[in-house]
Amino acid sequence: MQRLIIITCILILGFVSPILCRFINDDPTKMGHFNVIDYGAHGDGTNDDSNAILSAWKDVCGAEEPATLVIPRRKIFLVTVLKINGPCKTPSVSIKLAGKIVPPSKDGWVSDRSSWIVISDVNNLTIDGRGGLIDGKGSTWWDTCNKNCSRPTALRLRGCNNLTVNFLRMSNSPGAHISVNGCNGAIFSHMNIKAPPHSPNTDGFDIAGSQNILIQNSTIGTGDDCIAINGGSSNINATRLACGPGHGISIGSLGRNYSREIVEDVYVRNCSFTRTTNGARIKTWPGGSGYARRIVFDQIILREVENAIIIDQYYGFKTPIHTDEAVMVSEVTYRGFNGTSVGDDAINLKCSTLGCFNITLDDIHIISSQANKPTHAFCENVHGTFEDTLPKVSCISQSPSSFPSPSLSPFLSSSPLSLPFPFLSSSLSPSPSLLPSPYEGA
Repeated sequence: MQRLIIITCILILGFVSPILCRFINDDPTKMGHFNVIDYGAHGDGTNDDSNAILSAWKDVCGAEEPATLVIPRRKIFLVTVLKINGPCKTPSVSIKLAGKIVPPSKDGWVSDRSSWIVISDVNNLTIDGRGGLIDGKGSTWWDTCNKNCSRPTALRLRGCNNLTVNFLRMSNSPGAHISVNGCNGAIFSHMNIKAPPHSPNTDGFDIAGSQNILIQNSTIGTGDDCIAINGGSSNINATRLACGPGHGISIGSLGRNYSREIVEDVYVRNCSFTRTTNGARIKTWPGGSGYARRIVFDQIILREVENAIIIDQYYGFKTPIHTDEAVMVSEVTYRGFNGTSVGDDAINLKCSTLGCFNITLDDIHIISSQANKPTHAFCENVHGTFEDTLPKVSCISQSPSSFPSPSLSPFLSSSPLSLPFPFLSSSLSPSPSLLPSPYEGA
């Protein structure tokens, strides 16, 4: 009998022990997961959860091992101005956004109106947005705040290196959706950013002072630039993006208020533009200085785009203004454009009196969205080459120029599949038919 009892106890322990171990190991803190609910967040969309999130972040950032901040699903978190700061003690940190984040009402915004969520100086950060949403509820701002007043950027990333953001959904920011400033090494994948076409200054991405940034496999439709690449940025790669509505993908604006700004090594490939005011755009202000160079737009699909290819060196002025200085635009390639334009000038290259140099157009086929209507090209002070273009770009000066042509950088090799990121392979380059639709979920 005693032997039977011992055997029974052993069997019970053998069955119960794995369950107990699993229960212990599922303790979120022991697994390095810090749930904001455990720090007092309500998740009801009414009470301010900012302090609870910051308290959880303090423990995440101070952890010895890799740690994750958890914003759980099926809850709505009201957040006022939220500043998440590093550097962190943990070697790597994650934010799991499965719930919904919303701001206070416009009238309830009592502090800094330039920013909503700010993440600063956090290295090796991964943000996983699967199941979650950052909803800026910007309509009240657009309706009551004029174009030039201060409206918050939804998410600012400052000084964050080795950053990864995946499957993040954002909508209706009062101002720009994502600002990337002073970052080195960032990958954004499967992003979904949406705002109506009338929403002012709601850029998808504003990039400035940053290097080695990749945005891929994403859908962006807003009331302004899908991506704006501003001064101090280099090695910027955008691939497999669906842009529209919006103002296209822009270099700049550069040189405002007579400033000196530099952008170089930009590669935009396998992207589509649908009912955007611009497609591939470079915009600079008269009187500025610096340069925009080594820029490639390659394999682009156009659907009812107003200005498919545009360089505007008189940005901000309705008529050309002549100055002694201008941002120098050079080594720009447009290759493999196909689709339709709703504008009269599908190609509009308006350069300063100093000229744009080494501009290449190759394999361009843009027709009007209206039957039997021709498309046209306009050029001013443009030096370069064109081959197999519709409309014909005979306005480009093909005479040799005195502009010094620097040697081709490693970023732009002779191979059209060369990419600036060693972790990308040419297998990421799909046929145009595989591009996401403008409103396909990320």
